[in-house]
Amino acid sequence: MEYRMLGGTGTVVSAQCLGTMTFGSESSEEVSHAQLDLFVERGGNFIDTADVYSRGVSEEIIGRWLANRRGVRDQLVIATKGRFPMGDGPNDAGLTRTHLSRALDASLQRLGVETVDLYQAHAWDPLTPIEETLAFFDDAVRAGKIRYFGVSNFLGWQLQKAVLLARHGGRPPIVTLQPQYNLLVRDLEFELADVCRDENIGILPWSPLAGGWLTGKYVRDQPPTGATRLGEDPQRGMEAYVPRNAQERTWQVIDAVRQVAEARGVSMSQVALAWVADRPMVSAVILGARTVEQLDDNLGAAGLHLSEKETALLTQASASIVSDYPYGAPGVAQRARTLS
Repeated sequence: MEYRMLGGTGTVVSAQCLGTMTFGSESSEEVSHAQLDLFVERGGNFIDTADVYSRGVSEEIIGRWLANRRGVRDQLVIATKGRFPMGDGPNDAGLTRTHLSRALDASLQRLGVETVDLYQAHAWDPLTPIEETLAFFDDAVRAGKIRYFGVSNFLGWQLQKAVLLARHGGRPPIVTLQPQYNLLVRDLEFELADVCRDENIGILPWSPLAGGWLTGKYVRDQPPTGATRLGEDPQRGMEAYVPRNAQERTWQVIDAVRQVAEARGVSMSQVALAWVADRPMVSAVILGARTVEQLDDNLGAAGLHLSEKETALLTQASASIVSDYPYGAPGVAQRARTLS
């Protein structure tokens, strides 16, 4: 396992982070605990969850695992998130001081810890002034309930605004951004990646395998069936089969990943994970597995670095389709810096 700095902090995290969205839903408690054991055995020290994952059950599963592993808590960096509804009341959602205070206390109780290392705003809240949210994070740091804070699913202007308000308000900095990022979804490179580089914010990509597409499990023009996320529901969210199947770019990327994997003698998953892990400003890649076997394969990407030729092949094959301005070639030429 390789280790990196958590954004601009001095805290060290494993370059692979164990995501736990499957805990309590797609993964039983027994399987979830087995995943946690395997991850720590392989040198992983970074675990990410959220209060809405299985409506708190994911945090509870982690909490019971921690309670039965004496001394392991001090070796881990634990992250969770708050923002989305956990009740039916008018103040049971959002980035307000009211909701986040309750949400953080509930997360601490479910996890069985006094402090979480990284607390994240799960998404932007258009109804709450971001100054209120930043003030809550500041107070939570001072109270010893959290060590750092970050954000997830923010747009470029939202992240930059929050960063500047925190700085000029004399508050602790935003240290991480958790966005969707993979070979099929590279839109954060338009603006978010540059903000992260300029502000020394670590990127924590979620869905690095694009909901299983980059594992090679799906076949062109054959809607999946069986025990996979899209097999159970081909219309599932951003990963829906029909629209992605219709895009030639999807299969172009998958073919490129397969080419590199076969030449390397590794799985397609490992190639896709290695590509995103070495993108600029990535602190750790969030792994989300349903089974121990899937996690075991994902962990095989630890320490895997692609050659310049392999990286170029994947980067070119996955180039986002955009209009010329402001994100196409003419627009990129006007930017102060470009991604390598």
